[in-house]
Amino acid sequence: MHLRRVSRHNASSSYVYSAQIWSESAHRERKQHKNRRFSCNATGANSDEGAAIIDGKAIAQTVREEIGVEVASLKASTGKVPGLAVVLVGGRKDSETYVRSKKKGCEEAGIQSFGTDLPEDVTEEELLKVVADYNADPSVHGILVQLPLPDHINEENVLNAISIEKDVDGFHPLNMGLLAQRGREPFFVPCTPKGCVELLERSGIEISGKTAVVIGRSNIVGMPANLLLQRRDATVTVVHSRTPNAKEVTQQADIVIVACGRAEMVRGDWIKPGAAVIDVGINAVDDATKKRGYRLVGDACFDEIKPIAGAITPVPGGVGPMTIAMLLQNTLEGFKRTVSA
Repeated sequence: MHLRRVSRHNASSSYVYSAQIWSESAHRERKQHKNRRFSCNATGANSDEGAAIIDGKAIAQTVREEIGVEVASLKASTGKVPGLAVVLVGGRKDSETYVRSKKKGCEEAGIQSFGTDLPEDVTEEELLKVVADYNADPSVHGILVQLPLPDHINEENVLNAISIEKDVDGFHPLNMGLLAQRGREPFFVPCTPKGCVELLERSGIEISGKTAVVIGRSNIVGMPANLLLQRRDATVTVVHSRTPNAKEVTQQADIVIVACGRAEMVRGDWIKPGAAVIDVGINAVDDATKKRGYRLVGDACFDEIKPIAGAITPVPGGVGPMTIAMLLQNTLEGFKRTVSA
């Protein structure tokens, strides 16, 4: 398969699925993790010392099991189950891989999966008709249009067409607006930043009263991550491409969420001793020592940071598995609202 050696921060749900794009590679990388070194001036630390590893794969599995139990209970009491509809346009291999992972996750959790595959040259009007039909279907509680879309389709028009009550990706402007307001609750929160906060909370990492830095300000990850941390009473600074002193700002943080789309940009000397580091990035970088000619790294330099940080997510196996788990959780929440209505 063709791999682009870049992060996918510009592709919403495509980004979150990056750990799934390279699922076989991820499995091999996790098995080799204890003995591997990165080419980022590593200090020589190994996984038996330094920061605690936040195991996103294990936490995501726990979340999925919890969802499955609740879905079974609701089915027994109502005779109904949640439904998730995924719309795929074109034949991108990465998008197809992510969609298959979503369908598998639905099956394991007892969630009914709907799918519509459309050709690359589908018109915007035809795509909007599919969205409208799912909006009107009472058995569908979540709608996800796999991004990116072909250039001739306006993504904003399509995302805005999804009912706010079925916007399980959390990208509708009303959902984002509600997330930004104190005392208001969005129908859904974007899956990747929601997964980042879930990793922190389930790892027992205190957020309230802490200083946090979010590196990256995308609508998909950076900005909602900032809002979620503020909602939990963290003092948050957003670092971006125009921040002149990014390193110095990051050095003050108890919690760092890295979603900048640049391989291993955040180095060990950026990190405050004992800080928690959540690495959203996934990048394929050339490595002649690997059979496939590349290896996967995050936006933070794992081996430099591990001896300094208190906790860190690996890449792969950190944030990636949480994204689909949060998607399933959002679908369940949408279903529960209809049951209680």
